[in-house]
Amino acid sequence: MALVALSTASVYPESSAHAFAYAKALGYDAVEVMVGIDALSQQTAAVKQLSDHHDLPVCAVHSPCLLFTQRVWGTDPWGKLERSAEMAHAVGADVVVVHPPFRWQKDYAAGFVDGVAALEESTGLAFAVENMYPWRASARRGVEMYLPGWDPSGESYANATVDLSHAAIAQASPVEMAERLATRLRHVHLTDGSGSAKDEHLVPGRGAMDAQGFLEYLASVRFGGHIVVEINTRRATTRDQREDDLRESLAFARKHFRA
Repeated sequence: MALVALSTASVYPESSAHAFAYAKALGYDAVEVMVGIDALSQQTAAVKQLSDHHDLPVCAVHSPCLLFTQRVWGTDPWGKLERSAEMAHAVGADVVVVHPPFRWQKDYAAGFVDGVAALEESTGLAFAVENMYPWRASARRGVEMYLPGWDPSGESYANATVDLSHAAIAQASPVEMAERLATRLRHVHLTDGSGSAKDEHLVPGRGAMDAQGFLEYLASVRFGGHIVVEINTRRATTRDQREDDLRESLAFARKHFRA
């Protein structure tokens, strides 16, 4: 059975410690740690302590490869992946989530596909490359900002992540992407999007990506990876409102995923 996990990014601007507390209280199966500007997320010992304290496993570590985390754990992209693998081993996670390189990271991009495969071989972990999107300058024109490309199903990665909010920006069908990936789909970021140029990370079911149909598809193919709720709750004005969004997302996942 697939685990339904909570990404620590879902509680921002609250900390990773709050994410573990929410996940335990609401009944999530596990946590995905987004290594970011939250100091706790960068400390393996702190993450392990939170996991032990709440008796919640860490299923995945999201490497710090966002624009605003470019200096977290240094500036060497391969070094970031190696440190992510070290954290994953230490806390018992079996997946490292990584984004494809930006176009300006030319050397990194040139060896990315083979380098990821080599890391999987040497670490025994799944490096699940996440789908991104063209940066849309207008409704009709997009700019390719990722190399070798934003869609992992077009490359030879052994493991991939499908994120519904990113698929919404790309105006791509997540089911069709999952079909192309087949058994290489290891990890899911359950969220939603309206199809605008913004990375919205809506509560699943509140956007236009048919998150219900996507979960039903996953159930039909007996998906056994991780389903991780990764939503934006920054607009929540109270902790109760944030908790309601997290509870609704978990209920949505459990209702529509039937393995």
